[in-house]
This record gives sequence, C-alpha cells and structure tokens, in this order.
Amino acid sequence: MARQLIYDYRTAELSIADRALCDYSVKLTLTPGEVDESDVVVLHKAGFSDEQITIAVQVIGYFNYINRIADGLGVDPQDGMRPGHEEWRAAKGRDYLS
Repeated sequence: MARQLIYDYRTAELSIADRALCDYSVKLTLTPGEVDESDVVVLHKAGFSDEQITIAVQVIGYFNYINRIADGLGVDPQDGMRPGHEEWRAAKGRDYLS
C-alpha cells in the first residue's frame, strides 16, 4: 500500500475519509485557486470537523511551502526521500487531476 500511496493514492484501498482528504490535498496543492466551499463540504460529509480541516490545510500548506523553498534553492532530496522523477511518472501513468 505504501508504494501505491507514493505513486498514485487513487490505486490504494482507502477509506472514504482518507480518499477525500487525499483528493483535497492534491487539489489544494496543484490548483489552489479552484478550491472552494464545495471542497470543504465534501470533507465534512466524509466526517471531518472544521478543526480537522483547518489542521489539514495548515499541514498541506506547510509542506507546499517547504517544498517550494527547497525547489527554489535547488535543494536535492536525500536518497530515499522520494522516487526519481522518471520512475514516479512511469508508475503514475496518468494525469493526477483526471
């Protein structure tokens, strides 16, 4: 399952709540301007409270921030931190927003 989560969480057997949170995380990361109230409604329907959503947004935002800093400064990840770009793309096999 860890490998599925790394390459494409959509292939993993996740709970409805986990899938909703992953979908939201991807949308907030890749297309933040498209996030709206309907996305929060989906999280509420999956069982998340306002406090849990707030914490999730902070964690997602923090990791996006740190990754942008690292990317902007040309910091390479440590060995084993993530698969290589080509390996990730090959395993992923499709557009993340489809």
